[in-house]
This record gives sequence, C-alpha cells and structure tokens, in this order.
Amino acid sequence: MTERRSVLFGAAVSVLGVLALVALHGSGGPSAFDGVFGTTIVPSGFPVEQFLDHWWVFPASVVFSLVALSSGVSGALFFSPFFILGVGLAPAQAIGAGLLTEVFGMGNGLLNYVRQGVVDYATAKWLLLGAVPATVVGAFAAHVVPTVLLTIAFGVGLLVLGGFLVYYDPPEKCVPGEREGSFLEEKNDDRGETVIETADGEVFRYDTCWRPPGIGLSTLGGFITGLISAGLPEITTTQLIVRCRLPPRVAIATSVFVLGVAAIAGAVVHALSATPVWYVVAWSIPGVLVGGTIGTRVSKYVPSEVMEPVLGVVFAVVGVVVLATEFVA
Repeated sequence: MTERRSVLFGAAVSVLGVLALVALHGSGGPSAFDGVFGTTIVPSGFPVEQFLDHWWVFPASVVFSLVALSSGVSGALFFSPFFILGVGLAPAQAIGAGLLTEVFGMGNGLLNYVRQGVVDYATAKWLLLGAVPATVVGAFAAHVVPTVLLTIAFGVGLLVLGGFLVYYDPPEKCVPGEREGSFLEEKNDDRGETVIETADGEVFRYDTCWRPPGIGLSTLGGFITGLISAGLPEITTTQLIVRCRLPPRVAIATSVFVLGVAAIAGAVVHALSATPVWYVVAWSIPGVLVGGTIGTRVSKYVPSEVMEPVLGVVFAVVGVVVLATEFVA
C-alpha cells in the first residue's frame, strides 16, 4: 500500500513539475483555465487545449511502459514511433519527448539495480566514455538533419533493432563468452578478474574484458540513441555477455546504468535545442511511472524468449510503416 501511494504521489508530482516547466516557458500575461481549473492562474503560453486533448497519452504510456519493463526492451522503442504515428509530432520532437519520457521511466529500474549492487562500475565508466559524447552528438544531429532523412534513419533504425531482437536470444538466455572468437579470447585473457558482490550476497567472478570493443559498441549505440532515442541497451547488453563474458544479470544492470546517464545527456540536448512538447510529456511521464511499477511486478511471469522476438517483428513492421509514410507522402 505504501509503495502504491508513493507511485501515485510521484505521478502527481511529475505532472505538477512538468506543468511548472511549461509555465516557465510561457510568455505574456496570465490567463485562466475557465471551466477546468476554476480560478487557477497560468501563463497565456500554456497549451491548455492541447494538453487536455492528449489525455489518452497517459493510458497508452502505462501500457507501453508495462510491456517494455516486463519484456526488458527499451521503452523509447515504443514511445518515439507512437509520438510520430499516433500523436503526429515531428521526428525531432518525438525523439526528444521519447528520451525525456525514458529518463523518468527507467529511474525506478536503475535505482533498483544500484541498490542490488549488480552494476559493474569499472566497465560502465569505459562504456560511458563512448556513450555520452556520442549521444550528445546524435541528439544535436537530430535537430540538424533534414526531417526526411531523420524519418528514414528512424525507420531503418527500427528495422535494424527489430531484427536484432529477433536474431539474438534474450540476455538472460545468453551464455557468457559464447561468441567471443579467437581474437577476442586472446585479447580478453590475462586482464585480471572482476568481482561483483551483490546486496543479496550473490558473488559474480569473471575475467575482465578488453575495453575497446565495448567503447566502440557504446559509441555506436549512444549515437543511435541520441538520433532516434533507442539503440544503446539493445546493442550493448547482449554483446557484453556473448563477447565480454559478463554474467547476464551484471550486463543488464550495467547497460541500464550507462543508458540512464547517456539518456539524461541526450534529453538535455533535445530540451535545449527545441521547445519540448510539454503537453505530451505531461501525460507520458506519470504514465511510465505507473506502468513501470506494474511492469516490475509482472516481469517474472512474462517469457522473454517469446516476448522479445514478437516485439522485434512489431518494431520491424512499425519501421516499414514509418518509411512507407515518408516515401508514399
């Protein structure tokens, strides 16, 4: 009951916080929410009608967040296409709104991993060297690249990431080092041992990985994340397991930690490069808070080996739809 009240309180605070940010962006004299908020005074720049017309973004966000967390797939893979095809935002706006929503949505899961003590910080700091600058560059590029090219990149990105989910097994089912290869095996040997002792007493011992491949992957994933708001965890998590020998639980937690830092950097860039679509994220942020809490409860009942390939097909189809809408138009 206490946790449920905390979630509801957090959702309410999120709505009020986003509305406050909107107020800071407003200009001109005050106006009233006649017939809605009585005598509440707000800046004239506040998009009241747009905000109220998009109430349905909240239940959609609850569902998307629930499915994302219960299946282990990045929530941004849902939100950016939804914002483009469902809400009708421009690609750059949708990508920024997707990243901003993801930052709030993944907070609960990230905090849990940190509390559990399963993040490999030694590996994470190297991944961040590539991910953060690349995410920032990708986020800037999203506002410079012509809309047509950005839409095409977004559609192709969804196709690639969808294929990635279909091709690879879920991280929990991967065997550490199964695709290491002779070259990486030679490079990974004799680099010492990494020991992770979790809060629940479990101890993970594994050979320390050769860092350059991880930095390269995180750089690629970070750029794609900044550009289309998804890609970093999908690219890095499995590779940390099958090519770098990290245990699945540690790889997932480390990847989420890296994504959390990189997503914040990308969201800040998107917010500074253009006016955020507050009338949309005011609904999506509380939605992911509620859906995320439910998702963490039902995740253990969802077979990831079935869910991920299905979602991969869905994302590939959405990618085709995005490309078709651009070329047909």
